[in-house]
Amino acid sequence: MTGSAQRPLLFLDVDGPIVPFGAGSQRGPGAGEDDSNPLLGRVDPKVGARLRALGCELVWATTWMADANECIAPRLGLPELEVVGWPEPSGLDEADERRGLHWKTRALVARAAGRAFVWVDDEITGVDRGWVAAHHRGPALLHRVDPRRGLTDADFVALAEWLRGLAGADRLPGRGGS
Repeated sequence: MTGSAQRPLLFLDVDGPIVPFGAGSQRGPGAGEDDSNPLLGRVDPKVGARLRALGCELVWATTWMADANECIAPRLGLPELEVVGWPEPSGLDEADERRGLHWKTRALVARAAGRAFVWVDDEITGVDRGWVAAHHRGPALLHRVDPRRGLTDADFVALAEWLRGLAGADRLPGRGGS
């Protein structure tokens, strides 16, 4: 299957997009009742259905690693998702950091391997967007979420619009769509 025929990847960060940090972010039922991690009360369980409705292959791109499947996925009604494995820090990462490139950027582009992807995170900058545009051969949307609010209606509208445009572009002659 070619990259254009596969569903786009959606790389999903937890802290900020799923677990917002702002005042009044206690959203889920029983908010604040989890003694193991009080932040889990901030997870809005409706976000899971909205993420699934986007039609992407969901992938955790978070330092929560496998804990995202144990702690977050069940609260969102999501199945176990693939987790991006982060490489060990290197001298290249230090140079990237000095230039303002997020430490996740290279790994996500490598994982996408030319496939269309969306990256949802609260730490994305213009440096990351520029690097991805120069180094990723497929379509990509780097969508920054306000960490005080987490994923909102406006974020889902923006993601859905980009994905609709991507689907429309795949139907153009010569793009392999049907």
